[in-house]
Formats: sequence, structure tokens, C-alpha cells
Amino acid sequence: MEQDYHYDSDSGNESSDVDVGLDFDSDGEGGIGPANRYIRDNEDLAYEILSTEDVSEHMLECIKEFNSVVKISHTTARLLLNHFRWDKEKLMERFFDSNQEKLFEEAQIASPYKKKDQMMSGLECGHRYCLSCWSEYISTKVVDEGTGQCITCAGYNCPVVVEDSQVMSLLKDPKVKLIYQHRISQSFVECNRQLRWCPFPDCKFVVKAPHADARRVQCKCQHVFCFSCGANWHDPVKCSLLKEWVKKCDDDSETSNWISANTKECPKCRVIIEKDGGCNHMVCKNVACKSEFCWVCLGPWEPHGSSWYSYKHVQFLQKAVDILCECRQTLMYTYVFAYYLQKNNQSAIFEDNQRDLEASTEKLSEYLERDITQANLADIKQKVQDKYRYCDQRRKKLLEHVHEGYDRDSWVYRTPC
Repeated sequence: MEQDYHYDSDSGNESSDVDVGLDFDSDGEGGIGPANRYIRDNEDLAYEILSTEDVSEHMLECIKEFNSVVKISHTTARLLLNHFRWDKEKLMERFFDSNQEKLFEEAQIASPYKKKDQMMSGLECGHRYCLSCWSEYISTKVVDEGTGQCITCAGYNCPVVVEDSQVMSLLKDPKVKLIYQHRISQSFVECNRQLRWCPFPDCKFVVKAPHADARRVQCKCQHVFCFSCGANWHDPVKCSLLKEWVKKCDDDSETSNWISANTKECPKCRVIIEKDGGCNHMVCKNVACKSEFCWVCLGPWEPHGSSWYSYKHVQFLQKAVDILCECRQTLMYTYVFAYYLQKNNQSAIFEDNQRDLEASTEKLSEYLERDITQANLADIKQKVQDKYRYCDQRRKKLLEHVHEGYDRDSWVYRTPC
């Protein structure tokens, strides 16, 4: 099976379309907080973009791999793996080195090794119901109660789990079958530390990374986010500090008032945008959107501009705008980082780098706000290119200094009031 491979260095990719359904008839395989490692932007660590079909196939492969050793039912294996967040090595260690009955009790799964009178084919508890009642019971569990992990027997307080293959055979409505399949896949992703749904609205892709570290990933929809916490990529701030900052802002009425007065939503993707001076030509910072609009009327920018800007000799402006957006996004999170930083020699170096990046970014912004004519094009082009190269260099130097501090554990944080 091949998936779309993406690299942080944008060095290349390979892809292929896969059409694999979730086959329940085959029997056979987090949260915001400080990560173990903080991956730099330029580290060439591959990650995969999975479709929903790829996710289903990956889950089945994990179940089959586990069952090749343990030999239990498909559904029981799936629930055990879910309980251990799909860490097969940890589960295998517990399975063979401890009391198995206690293991199943902790996972709230009926043990398949308890002796039972098998009076009904497929269910070990012996409870009997007509097929019509079974079908209605299963449908109600899926549709009305939103059951996604497992469905237990209809008998009062009976813990025996109905196998996925039995559930699928009892469900008559194809739409309800799809709902059940989707919830199992969703549970697989949410319990697996190596998988994360892309948080962009209506995106159905999943990112698979070798470790659950804070790192920049880019989905096939072009949305860029942090793999550890799912927020927009927030280098150089760690997930734990970002979480504290978001909570502070939610509790700070003055911050809310400032946001309301100084920001607007992108008319296309609704991301919050701040205008800090300059002309009314806005470019959405969301890489999956990048729509251009007027700050005043929020309408498309094209009618406001000039067709002259589509000639090839001013395409350097797009590169400049991209780097400007990157610099502003980095600066936005450096303010959060600086807020929690305790004053020392290292923080002084950081603040110098931050001021340098701020000043050069503002100068680049000023260059981009000038009217461009045939007469001044050559002069402005040279200045813009020199400045955006310098800005890009300063941004990388600032991040490099912060990451060196992470590696040496030399950053000291103050306790906020």
C-alpha cells in the first residue's frame, strides 16, 4: 500500500490513489501538553497523509498483526488495542506478563477465555433474541446512542461484545453501516498517538507521523498545523505554553475587546486576521486559503487592483508576500514565548533577534505598500528582494536560537501573575 508522503523540507513527494474498504468480515491489528521533542521546521522527517480508506486498511493491518500472535477475535483485539492507544508492544507485554483476566477487566471487555455455555451461534453469553429485535437494537445503538467503540449484548448488564462482522450483518440500512464504519475509524485515529485528523474544516485526511512530537505537518489540503496539539503551527512556542496562553486570552476581557476592535475574519475561511497598518489589500495568512480581499468592504481584491499586476516582471511580489506572512506568523508566537520568559542573558539575545525581525518585517511591509510603476519597478524590485531575503534569514536565525535553548534546556520561564 502506498500513501502520499510529505517531507518538511519540501524536497519531494510521491503519491498514489488507494481504494480500500473497511472489511469487518476479516478476522485477524493526543492532548495538548509538552512533547518529548520539538521538531524544527527544516528536519527532514517523513510523515504520511492517509485517506479514510487508508486509515481503515492500516487499522486492519494492526489488528491482523496482533492476532497473528494472540489469536482472539477481531473486535476483542480492536478494543484491547484501543485501550492501549494502539501501542502493540505495550499491549503484548501486558498480555503475556500479567493476569489476563485483570487485563480484560481494566479494558472493560468480556474475557474470551471464560468458559460459557454456548447456546447461540456467535454470542458466548447465550442470550437469545429474534433477528428483527437484534437488528433494531443494533441500529438504535449506532444511530440514536452514537455508539462507536463497541456494542454489547442486549441482555441486562451483559458485557459480551457483539463482533463487528455480526453488527455489519445485522444492520440492513447501508447508511447506518457507513456510520458504524466511520465511528470505528474515527476511534482508531483518536486513540492512536501516531495519527491525527487534519483540523481544517471539512478535510477528511489523516496525518500519520512516527512520533507524537510537536512538529510542522502539511496536509494534502495544504493546511499547516502542529501534529502534537492540532493548532496552527506555532513555532517557537511549545504546546503547553500555547495552551496556557489561549486560556489566559479566553479569561482576559481586555484581550477579547482588543481582538474585536483590531481583527476581522477572512471572508472565505473565517480565520482571524489582524491589520497592523499599510494598505487595504489583505492576503489571508491561512496557507490553505490565501484569498485576497479588501479590508474595508471584505470583498474580493481583484476589482480594487490593477490588471498591470499580472505581468511576469512583478511576480517577485508573491514571494515577498509569502515570506512576509511567515515572518508575521513567527512574530505572533514569539510574543507568547516572550511573555513567559524569565529575564536573563539568553532572553536578552532572543529579544534582540525578535526586534531585528520586527524591524525588517515592517520595512518589507512598507516596500510592499508603495505604488509600483514602470519607472520605479527596478528600484523597488531590488529593495524588496534584498529585504525579504534578509527577513527570511533573520526568522530562521531566531528559531534556531530558540531550538538550541530547547536542546540545552536553558530557557527559564517565569510564573505568570
